[in-house]
Amino acid sequence: MTIYAAGAILWREEKGKLLVALIHRSRHDDWSFPKGKVDPGETFPQTAVREILEETGLKVKLGVRLPTAEYKVPTGEKKEVHYWAARVSDKAISESTFKPSEEVAKVDWVTPEKAHQLLTYKFDNAVLDALLELHKKKQLRTFPIIVLRHAKATPRSDWHEGKVVDDGNRPLLPEGKKQAKEIVPLLRAFGPKRVITSPWVRCFNTVQPYANKYRLPVIERSQLSELGNKKGPRRTKNVIKDVLDEGKSAIVCSHRPALPTILETLSDSANKELSRWIQEGANLKPAEMLVVHLSVDKHQVVSAERWTNYPVELG
Repeated sequence: MTIYAAGAILWREEKGKLLVALIHRSRHDDWSFPKGKVDPGETFPQTAVREILEETGLKVKLGVRLPTAEYKVPTGEKKEVHYWAARVSDKAISESTFKPSEEVAKVDWVTPEKAHQLLTYKFDNAVLDALLELHKKKQLRTFPIIVLRHAKATPRSDWHEGKVVDDGNRPLLPEGKKQAKEIVPLLRAFGPKRVITSPWVRCFNTVQPYANKYRLPVIERSQLSELGNKKGPRRTKNVIKDVLDEGKSAIVCSHRPALPTILETLSDSANKELSRWIQEGANLKPAEMLVVHLSVDKHQVVSAERWTNYPVELG
């Protein structure tokens, strides 16, 4: 059986100098990055932000995915820890609720050189090296564009309004409404600030729970609908280019037929390998998302990850 956990390397810059956060656990007398075991019903990103808040008192949004650490615990079981980079703002530090406890005695901000000296476990040093490589390439500070396919909708064959079929008003199934609510914590882990969607009902209602919870306006773009993309793929591309030019975190909710256009536009800012992987997202399932991380300075794709609202299988 594998033990699953998730966490992050918290980082910030002070007077141009990179600092990372380490936690000291008195019970184990070790230094490591904040992380913890996955609770039933959670996805890895959810676990990461929850554990960081519990162990450091800091509210964060996840950035670039870092290498996964795999090792065996003293009982002989395999452990798999999923890591992200997470920038910590001055505001987050000022609002920290951290108090020393039996679990975590202290949180120290140190230079990478000092971190290498303090870290107790070799696998943590490898994850830190990956973060430092991103920093060297100026790819550590990023913003996410989350391409989301709408949740499960009423089948076309079952949807008729009188004698006229109005596909734009085809609603979510009860299962789809449930999916729309369940993806809220997963979306929150990446902290998108803008909600952009096809105006068709099944897309709008997919992002509405997230927008309502965080009091964000829902921006409707007809070019993201199936019909809008079919009539003018170039206009759909222009919407995505505008989102990229904004340089702000965002959700873009659309339909399966429009996904190739959206993802092709995003892949133009990626290297060959990432470009191919992004375009494979055209087969996203209902309520599944592709999180594309772009560098703040050049708006180039640094990494991409694919998530569903289904929790980690712990059995």
